[in-house]
Amino acid sequence: MENVAIFDSPGKGRGLKATKEFWAGDVIFAEPSVAAVVFDSLLERICHSCFRQQDKLQRCGQCKAAHYCDRTCQRAGWAEHKQECGAIKAYGKTPNENIRLAARIMWRLDREGSIMSDMQLITVDKLEDHISDMQEDDLKELKVDIHNFLDYWPRTSKQHNIDNISHIFGVINCNGFTVSDQRGLQAVGVGLFLNLCLVNHNCWPNCTVILNHGKIELRSLGKIEEGEELTVAYVDFLNLSEERQRQLKTQYFFDCTCEHCKNHIKDDLKLGGVAEVDGVKPTEEQVKEATDYCFQMLEKMESARLKGDYHQVVKICKECIEKTEPVLADTHIYQLRMWSTLSEVQAYLQFFTDAADYSRKMVEGYMKLYPPNNAALGMASMRAGVSHWQAGEIEIGHGMVCRAYAILMVTHGPTHPITKDLEAMRMQTEMELRMFKQNEYVYHSMREAALKNKPMAMMHEPRSVDEGIKNLFHRRK
Repeated sequence: MENVAIFDSPGKGRGLKATKEFWAGDVIFAEPSVAAVVFDSLLERICHSCFRQQDKLQRCGQCKAAHYCDRTCQRAGWAEHKQECGAIKAYGKTPNENIRLAARIMWRLDREGSIMSDMQLITVDKLEDHISDMQEDDLKELKVDIHNFLDYWPRTSKQHNIDNISHIFGVINCNGFTVSDQRGLQAVGVGLFLNLCLVNHNCWPNCTVILNHGKIELRSLGKIEEGEELTVAYVDFLNLSEERQRQLKTQYFFDCTCEHCKNHIKDDLKLGGVAEVDGVKPTEEQVKEATDYCFQMLEKMESARLKGDYHQVVKICKECIEKTEPVLADTHIYQLRMWSTLSEVQAYLQFFTDAADYSRKMVEGYMKLYPPNNAALGMASMRAGVSHWQAGEIEIGHGMVCRAYAILMVTHGPTHPITKDLEAMRMQTEMELRMFKQNEYVYHSMREAALKNKPMAMMHEPRSVDEGIKNLFHRRK
């Protein structure tokens, strides 16, 4: 870990600073987890070893709870699962993700001691647990988890006192990191990464974190000077300053003092009205009314989405957009959510022209709000590129794919599966664009024939905004 050093960050406590200069896309450090587990809701759909999403997984023959891609993954995960397997079998059911993660951490500590790697900068016992800062409801949940943990923990394993067990649960609550699937598109689990726990928050950070081939990578988003503090965003910048402050205080027990929070930077764009056109501009009352209406429609839309009634989702979104688009700015966060959902649903329903139109608007709004090298902006640009390609709009599609590729080369790096997919997509769209410029008629004829011979597969079902990887650290439900 010669690239970083622990120091006292003013007003924040411990932090990490760079011991050398970094440039955009540099990997500052990579780190495997102490332990990681699959979310309760995905136990049967995600491999418990490599965290890949598979249609058919093999179940552990003993505990019936763990699932794996194949024998190779099962053998690779056996060291972590061995004690867990017997515990689940004896317990008679699968405990929740917090209990499973706490147990895996404690079994590893019992096996290897507090120093588990030469790269380790801090031990588990030195991490903050913030139990004394917890609200009453959270403390009740914690006590229930500890009670169930004590029932689950085998008598044959080393016994620990309540203070040690409580500390582990507290650490998970405020330091558990969201683990994504192999392509980085969906949050599938939670893990503990010790060195990452030392990286402080900033709403406009100089680093990002990505899971790549089983390890997290702390990557530089731009030039970082020697001695500069390394920061990541714990919460999504698309939220208003007040909402970010609320989330940070509730989950991580601190008040953010960054410039963007103190000065409410870009909050005016996130709830603003359209710019003046021909001397006409919506009044504050009209903007507020459209904002309130959009918020109500978002709730209706989410209810329809949860029921799988996607045609109703489209109807609600279009009804809302028709009323609010002439009033709300293209950076208004409620409007952006409408465009995002509508583009995803229309792509799923294979109305690609509509999907392309709304995804482009979403990206244009994101570009005015997010930093230039932001993973969410990169993923949105990729979605927009695919939608335009599917709609036959190859020029815009190729441009969007190239933008996404440039961003993800920084945020994800060249070896990440999603970047490799984008590289293949970039080469494909570049070839098609050359063909299009040579002869548009031949291009569209060949494309139409290809689609008839091989119809496009259905897209993945649209997910809630919360199911993406917008927040780096796992929040208790």
